[in-house]
Amino acid sequence: MTDVKTEDVVLDVKGLQTVFFTNSGLFRAVNDVSFTVRRGETLAIVGESGCGKSVTALSIMRLVPDPPGRIVGGSVMLEGTDLLGLDEDRMRQIRGNRVSMIFQEPMTSLNPVMRIGDQITEAVRLHRTITKAEAWKQAVEMLRLVRIPEPERRALEYPHQLSGGMRQRAMIAMALACRPALLIADEPTTALDVTIQAQILALVLELQNELGMGLILITHDLGVVAQTAQRVIVMYAGKKVEEADVETLFASPRHPYTRGLMASIPAVPSQHAKADARLTEIPGMVPSLINLPPGCAFAPRCKLAIARCHEEYPPLQAWEPGHLAACWRAAETADLP
Repeated sequence: MTDVKTEDVVLDVKGLQTVFFTNSGLFRAVNDVSFTVRRGETLAIVGESGCGKSVTALSIMRLVPDPPGRIVGGSVMLEGTDLLGLDEDRMRQIRGNRVSMIFQEPMTSLNPVMRIGDQITEAVRLHRTITKAEAWKQAVEMLRLVRIPEPERRALEYPHQLSGGMRQRAMIAMALACRPALLIADEPTTALDVTIQAQILALVLELQNELGMGLILITHDLGVVAQTAQRVIVMYAGKKVEEADVETLFASPRHPYTRGLMASIPAVPSQHAKADARLTEIPGMVPSLINLPPGCAFAPRCKLAIARCHEEYPPLQAWEPGHLAACWRAAETADLP
């Protein structure tokens, strides 16, 4: 990691551990994960479903359902305040104010029986001492800011009256109404068609630039990462297995799992490409987090695995400034075609 002034760091996560107590055993959803987010920076967290990226986001927001989940270790420092040490009343003052989150599916986050304007107004008045009329005016302005046409009319409508893309914009308006220092976007475009996806991502980045906030983008789509992020963390089986700036990661991935994710990105077909060419896939499945194998969790799926990979978990090492990878063969992988 390069040196960063403390005042530039919005979020500093150290050794985060989140577990779920299930009938089958202890499920280690987030296992000793650390990272920082700076003001104005986009950090992407990528990996397959079940790797722990969404639970990492919920842990930062203190929204892990307890029971069965519990944050059992680490610290989450937001602008110098450890969120894990706060009681729920104090956390409610920060959540939606200094840190906000937008989710995959807006219909699960928006109240179906409240008008869009009332929902944004409620979020604003929870954290600001202003009249209902002033908050309504601010809600309309937020809808205008996220490029919703006729915001005065749309503020009077209910979620079901909006398209999927408009609902996502309304949720972004609500998340940004109090100008947070940090925004977490968890797969914010998965439920939308490709054209709307591009519009929503461009909008989020434009607003991030305008408001100067840190952004955590959680996604499984490396194409989105290439277009939007400055740094990226790759997670597998609850652990961080690689971290680098986007250019370095795409040019020289050190972890075989990262290489596998990149190989599975659809390429633009060339004139001479075979019509029946298949995408490369990573063999096998993500292991159960209740019963992880000894050594590296990726070893059973890895073509480069050696005996040591099945016996000892590799340390997260810096291979060059700002580029970390946890792999016994990381020194060799950068030279592979």
